[in-house]
Amino acid sequence: MSKVSEKSPKHCGEKTEKTEAPNTRKHLLYIFLSLLLFIFLVWLILHPSKPRFSLQQLQINLLNLTQPSLLNTSILLTLQSDNPNQRVGIYYDDFLIYASYRNQKITPDASVSPFYQGQGETNTLSTSLVGYQQPVSPSLGYQLERDQGIGKLVVGVKGMGRLRWKVGSWISGRYRFVVSCITDMPFEDASAQQGSQCSTTL
Repeated sequence: MSKVSEKSPKHCGEKTEKTEAPNTRKHLLYIFLSLLLFIFLVWLILHPSKPRFSLQQLQINLLNLTQPSLLNTSILLTLQSDNPNQRVGIYYDDFLIYASYRNQKITPDASVSPFYQGQGETNTLSTSLVGYQQPVSPSLGYQLERDQGIGKLVVGVKGMGRLRWKVGSWISGRYRFVVSCITDMPFEDASAQQGSQCSTTL
């Protein structure tokens, strides 16, 4: 007579639980991978272009040395920001701007309030860059005198911050961006009103 072995309901329950656990993990992994693939395809199809900036106006009201290495500055600045994307909006966060001369920072950072830029939209950003007793290299006075003799003043404007892309209701993580502008203006009339293009890196 052959021996019949039977497992209790307890053993059957343990077997079912062990079978269901791997299936649940596979299902969650499939959903996660599908979501990543969907986001990648949306990104690939839309492929956001980086924003464009141009320097519309830069006016120097004050630029003088009180000591060989201390500078007072007052600059009015207007930038134009363009979003070239027709399907992607842009959130700008932590946007800071400062002016430079001869590769030296001549103003403290000025903060631009966070803002949203819709698809194909253009915004005008105006700010005042004011520095009091800003530390600079002692050689800056000599360079200023030399440029005054030439009759031209080359001033740089640099902006940096973080942006987020918006596609429909989806918003990306933050991406660091840097804006660099250079303007060449007459020394005796230290103001420039132009549409000079700036470079933007992401």
